[in-house]
Amino acid sequence: MTRTADEVTTTAAAAPDLAALDRAVACCRACPNLVSWREEVAATKRAAFRDQTYWGRPVPGFGAPDARIAILGLAPAAHGGNRTGRVFTGDRSGDVLFAALHRAGLANQPTSVAADDGLRLRDTRIVAAVRCAPPANKPTPAERDTCAPWLHREFELLKPTLRVVVALGAFAWSAWWPVLTRIYGRRPPTPRPAFGHAAHWSGGGQVPDVLGCYHVSQQNTFTGRLTPAMLDEVFTEVKRLAGSV
Repeated sequence: MTRTADEVTTTAAAAPDLAALDRAVACCRACPNLVSWREEVAATKRAAFRDQTYWGRPVPGFGAPDARIAILGLAPAAHGGNRTGRVFTGDRSGDVLFAALHRAGLANQPTSVAADDGLRLRDTRIVAAVRCAPPANKPTPAERDTCAPWLHREFELLKPTLRVVVALGAFAWSAWWPVLTRIYGRRPPTPRPAFGHAAHWSGGGQVPDVLGCYHVSQQNTFTGRLTPAMLDEVFTEVKRLAGSV
């Protein structure tokens, strides 16, 4: 069990594979405010889920260990991943994302309601920059930085096969550039590319390409800022960049 930022760094670096990393992530208690919040939510619950047992812990990544595609999000939802124990599972954001992945042939089913629902991803892994549900969905810079070693090790383990990263939202877009430096030994371009939907930064074949995508939040999907057609266009380009998927 990790309880400090230094312990996160040491434990993440020592994980020999993704399965070991996932187990270590799920035991992290390094950010007291996030621990308190996620556990409070798990205890009080939402009325619709009052008969369910919440996960109430950090949420590991999910998907293929040899993925060509990584989808990078912000953090688990309080009553989504924090309830089900799987990222983007059990909330409306996940409904939109997994439907799009299914249309693209990257998921075996269009829905994701529980960790044991049979969902499988094809050549794709989903990770979050911060592994605990944060209050108001806004982790602090300190919480982001404390959690970063989990993210960096995950990308290091995916490095042999990874070809393209989809950054869901500006927070994820910003979280990618330290990965580029730490894991790939490459400095981000100056000025740093601005986030936008369908923004594309090419690694020139030496490092993964990065595509920006508006986050699949209810705020974006309910207002029409992000439509199914826009998601389909992103994943069509993702598959092209990833090669044979």
